[in-house]
Amino acid sequence: MTLYLDNAATTPVRREVLEAMAPYLTRWFGNPSSTHEVGEAAATALADARTRVAAVLGMRTRDVLFTSGGTESNNAAVKGIALGALPRGRRHVVTTAIEHESVLASADYLHRLHGFDVTHAPVDGDGVLTPAALAAALRDDTALVSVGYANNEVGTVQDVAALAAVAHERGVPVHVDAVQAAGWLPLADLGADALTIAGHKIGAPKGTGILAVRGRVPLEPLLHGGGQEGGRRSGTPDVAGAVALATALELAEGERVAEAERVSAIRDAFIARVCTLVPGARLTGHPTRRLPGTASFVFPGVNGETVLLELERRGVVSSSGSACAAGSDEASHVLLALGIAHDDARTAVRFTVPHGLRDDLRPVADAVAASVAAVQSA
Repeated sequence: MTLYLDNAATTPVRREVLEAMAPYLTRWFGNPSSTHEVGEAAATALADARTRVAAVLGMRTRDVLFTSGGTESNNAAVKGIALGALPRGRRHVVTTAIEHESVLASADYLHRLHGFDVTHAPVDGDGVLTPAALAAALRDDTALVSVGYANNEVGTVQDVAALAAVAHERGVPVHVDAVQAAGWLPLADLGADALTIAGHKIGAPKGTGILAVRGRVPLEPLLHGGGQEGGRRSGTPDVAGAVALATALELAEGERVAEAERVSAIRDAFIARVCTLVPGARLTGHPTRRLPGTASFVFPGVNGETVLLELERRGVVSSSGSACAAGSDEASHVLLALGIAHDDARTAVRFTVPHGLRDDLRPVADAVAASVAAVQSA
């Protein structure tokens, strides 16, 4: 039997989510912009889903936009907020070098095509952005700070409330990429002006996402057309997807505190056993300020992709890091930004466990040790 430990890449759709969305794929399939009964039923469901999401995020209902996923939401936030600040003469964006590719590429787009300056505020060796480092990166013309709540590769958690306070002192809005944090960390009262969530990380289908943007923040739309989503994201809404995401988010939030506590204990025992059994193994990311379900390592002297193949032979599915970079021979930009040597960064292996995990991971740690040993002796 295969044990799937790549939940940071994607998760299975929950049964409750499938049941909640099914009526809006069949009986109530209408376009929510239509004025007949079928369309009005869809519109009611869409509005209800928006209200439910807003309640979890601690934001207003009208702040919630439904998107196609985390990548679109990050693009819409970074590009949309920065371009919305142009009339005020702001042409500077602050982020870090360890962000998801969708944030980094969006910032690069702003630089190349719109003349924005981009500052990558430095993180320490654990991946932490300090308030002092952020303050030093801000300028009078800063349009936006974009930072990940929890890193998708090493699991380091940022003190986003403290970072938002620093940015707000200078009148700068803050976008928080909370794709990995949802279901594990609190999402309300962060001080965020914009927040990104991807449905497929929390048991909703792929192709569903949220961008929540406070109404006071000017946002230039990426998609133009019929003016749906309050004029900020045109296109016929995916009603079933919105219902699915709202359901998954509520379920994850309801389980969050108990799951985080229990899974953190399993994770810590797993990390300790791997570091004991595998000579030279090194945990990456912050040792304590990390996602409950994430344990990431480098194994100097072996090839990480080869270790993954050995692990799969032993019934364990994991990854070398971001699914967006899967198959690439390049070292992770996240690990390089943490100061890890290029050759060591290419040995990375990441384990991300699901909600509901009940068994300890001692057999997985044993499989890790056996896999590394097999690669070393090959």
